Amino acid sequence: MAIDLRTPVIVGAAQVTDRIDDPRQARTPLELMVDALHSAAIDADSPGCLTGLDLIGVAGGLWRYTDPGRQVADLVRAVDVDTLVTAWSGHSPQLLLNDLAARIRAGEIDAAAVLGGEVNASRRRARRLGVDIRRDADTDLPPARQFGDTLVMATSEEEARGIDAPISVYPLLDSAIRYDRGESIDEHRRRLGGLWAGFNAVAVDNPHAAVRTPMTADEISTPSAANRLVGAPYTVAMNAHNAVDQASAVLVLSAERAQALGVPRDRWVFPLSGSVGLDTTWISERLDLHRAPVLKLAGEAALAAVGLGIDDLTHLDLYSCFPSSVQISTAELGISHNRPLTVTGGLTFAGGPFNNYSGQAIAALVHHMRERPGTGLVHANGGYATKHAFGIYGTEPPKQAFRIVDVRKAAAGLPTRTADHAYVGTATIEGYTVMHDRDNSPTHALVALRTPGDARTWGTTHDPRRLAAMTVDEHIGMAAEIDPDGLVAV
Repeated sequence: MAIDLRTPVIVGAAQVTDRIDDPRQARTPLELMVDALHSAAIDADSPGCLTGLDLIGVAGGLWRYTDPGRQVADLVRAVDVDTLVTAWSGHSPQLLLNDLAARIRAGEIDAAAVLGGEVNASRRRARRLGVDIRRDADTDLPPARQFGDTLVMATSEEEARGIDAPISVYPLLDSAIRYDRGESIDEHRRRLGGLWAGFNAVAVDNPHAAVRTPMTADEISTPSAANRLVGAPYTVAMNAHNAVDQASAVLVLSAERAQALGVPRDRWVFPLSGSVGLDTTWISERLDLHRAPVLKLAGEAALAAVGLGIDDLTHLDLYSCFPSSVQISTAELGISHNRPLTVTGGLTFAGGPFNNYSGQAIAALVHHMRERPGTGLVHANGGYATKHAFGIYGTEPPKQAFRIVDVRKAAAGLPTRTADHAYVGTATIEGYTVMHDRDNSPTHALVALRTPGDARTWGTTHDPRRLAAMTVDEHIGMAAEIDPDGLVAV
């Protein structure tokens, strides 16, 4: 079968993971990204291909680089290269790869790289030791063009009521999943341990994973001195692990360029389709806390674009910052928990280098697909299960041109919920989590409530007796009083 020369194809992919005891000796994010890019070129069996790159896109990070792509280009001796940095969001790498594949298909570019890298482990270690890490940011460079919309996680009213961090919102979403399934708190905890044990098993076999220690379901889900509760029911072993020094690189070319460079055909993995969708901008307006209907729309649209069903896929990597994200995506897409849901081990065990986790996942998927040909899916998530990007990949040439499906029109007709942040009076609890400090002691609970008018509002409680009760007895469905300051009494 002849391949259309404008077909986008991934020819090289690489991950880099550092484990350095002395943070003063640690590589910088730029050095990790350059190493990953060189390794991706070697993986493509075309070390010289980097000089002909048309575009270098970098997942936005914690570092101070104004235009990291430009600094990378200089170091790999690429000339006449466009650069960009993505907006801050976990779905950005997949969204960017979709965009680059579409631009290759349209004939706008022939060769591009998707990069990302962080050294948060070294940064934290340096802070504890009171030393400085090496820095190589050229802040005199003009800022790179931003790709994607700036992510705002919450409204000022939501932030005032405690919606201020993923570590509290995602476990609250999981309480709504528990209630919808009719599970007890203990049944729910055990099931989450089993789900996350599957991710751990994949990480154990992943040489790039940050945490490769085998853990049983009980070890993951049971609080202990070494595995404290964070936001109940989540222990540390259920939270994204961002203290990592990691980077990835993915090289995507036109089939014409890949052939001209002599990239062996057995290195090629094809982006088949992509999709993007936005659930309600604000979590307060989501109709149900245990659902993400636009995730369903976007995932099914990407699959339908290439005539595949979810059970046709050989490989999956579902965004796994917290267990609720995985449960929502599997429920929306009809994915069984009896199959592997990750090719890396997920953000807890493989590591979550902030916005670049899905960049690592795509790089890992490429290698898995070469070893076991077929089709694969990557789901990337931003916000509070809010922003979604999907990529469908295959080892066989596509039967149709690559395209991105935007489900905004279909999403516009979905029902939403009204937020009422000024509500005072009796309301019904629809979700909650109890937050804990580093001594494993409860500090407060974040509570989602439904008003008599079926609007959503939020509050907190600091009552020690109530906090203790909430971790052992189901409180969803109970009546509660919320005052003008957002304090909840049950």
